[in-house]
Amino acid sequence: MSPAGDPMSGAGGPVGAAQDPANSDTVLVRKGAYHDSVTLMRISGALTALPGVAAAMVAMGTELNLGILRDLGFSVPAADPGDLLIAVRAHDPGAAVEEAERLLSSVRPPDGGSAEQPPLTTGSAARGGADLVLVSTPGEHAFAEAQDAVRAGLPVMIFSDGVPVAQERLLKELAESTDVLVMGPDCGTAVIGGVGLGFANVLSPGPVGVVAASGTGAQQVTSLLDWAGTGVSHVLGVGGRDLSAEVGGLSTLRALRMLDDDPATELIVLVSKPPSPGVAAAVREAVGRLRTPVVPALLPETDLTEAAERALRTLGRPVPEWPSWPAWSGRQTRAKTIKGVYSGGTLGAEAATVAGQGEFVDYGDDAYTRGRAHPMIDPTLRVEALAQAHESELVLMDVVLGHGADPDPAASLAHAVARTPATVVIALVGTEGDPQDLHRQAAAFREAGAAVFTSNAQAARHARSLL
Repeated sequence: MSPAGDPMSGAGGPVGAAQDPANSDTVLVRKGAYHDSVTLMRISGALTALPGVAAAMVAMGTELNLGILRDLGFSVPAADPGDLLIAVRAHDPGAAVEEAERLLSSVRPPDGGSAEQPPLTTGSAARGGADLVLVSTPGEHAFAEAQDAVRAGLPVMIFSDGVPVAQERLLKELAESTDVLVMGPDCGTAVIGGVGLGFANVLSPGPVGVVAASGTGAQQVTSLLDWAGTGVSHVLGVGGRDLSAEVGGLSTLRALRMLDDDPATELIVLVSKPPSPGVAAAVREAVGRLRTPVVPALLPETDLTEAAERALRTLGRPVPEWPSWPAWSGRQTRAKTIKGVYSGGTLGAEAATVAGQGEFVDYGDDAYTRGRAHPMIDPTLRVEALAQAHESELVLMDVVLGHGADPDPAASLAHAVARTPATVVIALVGTEGDPQDLHRQAAAFREAGAAVFTSNAQAARHARSLL
């Protein structure tokens, strides 16, 4: 995913164009007209949905995007990564291009000729009084920006994926010398003092601090705690590779110390997929020196729901019945196999462990997100997976709510659920404060024929019971 950057300020008319009248294709190139990838993905989707439009893509002119356009059969003119491409195949391509221009102009900020020039580098931004740096660039460029932040003595959250593990280790070793925390790379979720970064649910303030080598794992635990009326102090993501032997848990150990020193944190939950044995031993030794109790949520030793329940009991708080919405009678039948269609890798791994069988795909993996937005934003691949499912299959999937995620996932996924011949069970991860309206989402999916659970582990157990 690309960061939100300078929009189309200074962009003029089409600089390059290629048309194929026989195919009604038009490709325009606007030099130096930058937009972030999420905005462009949504504009592309809006154009594709227009009557008479066979294909549409609005994207930056990276080699990957140029290749996608060629695969779609477009004749692509020369373009640089900083150029904006508008490609449409339609009965009336001119009207589609006009709509693309309208949508692009609607996200362009108002002209402010006298506005102060924003910082052009991470270093200059750091000197301007920043207290945290969020890096969301293509992975090959993330190291330099994060290094500038760490050298400036600022904590950094690296949303970017595709950063080599050797660079991650170097950044975290440098952070030790400057006494700051590196969250990431591939850190999708953090909550600092009530402010959510990346994919983040609306959470109440409370006594639980979370250290997470998993974004969706942290979202599941904190959402369940929120359902139980227990809030969080901070959620410190560390990146999915932090507990590997190559990285050595450097950010995990620092984050644990930080939460231990935080007077607002009474309990720490540590969330991760299976760590390296040597790193796990070092973390256990470090936990033994902390004043604050720590509840481990380490797959596959325990599932995330069990960890949330243990955290509540440690705090002396009651464990509620986790909300669920059974499928309408008559929709579900007994299936033969489970097909896991997940946007969160940890949620998928947890479901596979609990279900004990099936074929699970993590559509949030780097292999599926190159050139497209994360499946928590763009449902396309999972809609296709539902369309290809068979009557004998049970589709087990997650839908994750919160800031940064699809503003209305049921708008597209519920239709796909209703059309698939497979039985569908959904883990709906979110809180009642999330902007998508969790109860409305649950009702839409249930009406489409799915059984819905707020606990991913309970969803997987229910799926197993239907085999």
